[in-house]
Amino acid sequence: MMSLRAIARAAPRVLARPSTLRPAAAVVRTAAARPSFAITQKASAAFTTSAFRRAPAGEVDEELAAKLSSELEFETSVKEGETLPASIKDFLENGQFELKDVPGQQDVFLTRNFGNEKITVSFSIADLSSFQEQNFEDDALADDQDFEEINSRDSTKSGAADLAEEAEEDMEGGADTDAMPCRLNIVVEKPNKGALNVEAIAQDGTIVVENVYYYKDAKLAHSSNPDAVHAAQDAYPGPAFGSLDEDLQILLERYLEERGITPALALFVPDYMDMKEQKEYLAWLENVRGFVEA
Repeated sequence: MMSLRAIARAAPRVLARPSTLRPAAAVVRTAAARPSFAITQKASAAFTTSAFRRAPAGEVDEELAAKLSSELEFETSVKEGETLPASIKDFLENGQFELKDVPGQQDVFLTRNFGNEKITVSFSIADLSSFQEQNFEDDALADDQDFEEINSRDSTKSGAADLAEEAEEDMEGGADTDAMPCRLNIVVEKPNKGALNVEAIAQDGTIVVENVYYYKDAKLAHSSNPDAVHAAQDAYPGPAFGSLDEDLQILLERYLEERGITPALALFVPDYMDMKEQKEYLAWLENVRGFVEA
């Protein structure tokens, strides 16, 4: 589900933000307005690289640093009021996967052994940003459609009031809180036997399998090397999962469930993505502010 934190973060940007850009007339200077400088040997000697290095920072630096501090304070206050979701706590305490989450990187990995198999599940917080962006675009489109609907109705207060009431009912009914689909890349490897690469979606507490690939070389399921990526793309992808015999689909889903691809994982991934994205955003604010202030 799209987090309230993400909505709160984006709302000020979507609803109203006064422009900080100056009018063109205020920043364009004519040649006549520029001060003239006499180029003399003495003036040239007074200008040194040392003086250049000690030049003051840009005019907007202080204002930008202050804004970054304000954003950081807001995000920190939001985080302080949160508790660790039960889905994350339970999965990490009771699950059989080992978590690999490197600060500053978008991808998260879960690994475990199952018999002679090595299982890797990966997902990326980049999907969260894409989902939020798409939601905001959809909201903007819906607002445009509502505006057109108002204009198409009789120009009476009742038409606008009816539409406002409908929008309020949608909000109360949770119409804008669609569950976020989280892409999973699942790899099951066996020594000298290659790997199965499963593409799936975690959403609403369920795992939906989309594709199942087989690679004779397990490296094709992991490597980002251009040659490996090209070789993986050339491999026969197999039929669409939904077109398989229904019993075969059920057995493949049970096969994955035995290896830990369960509803608990489907609940864990979206919540963990949201938590990690918040951590990375706070770190980004800190890093950018530090750079601007340096």
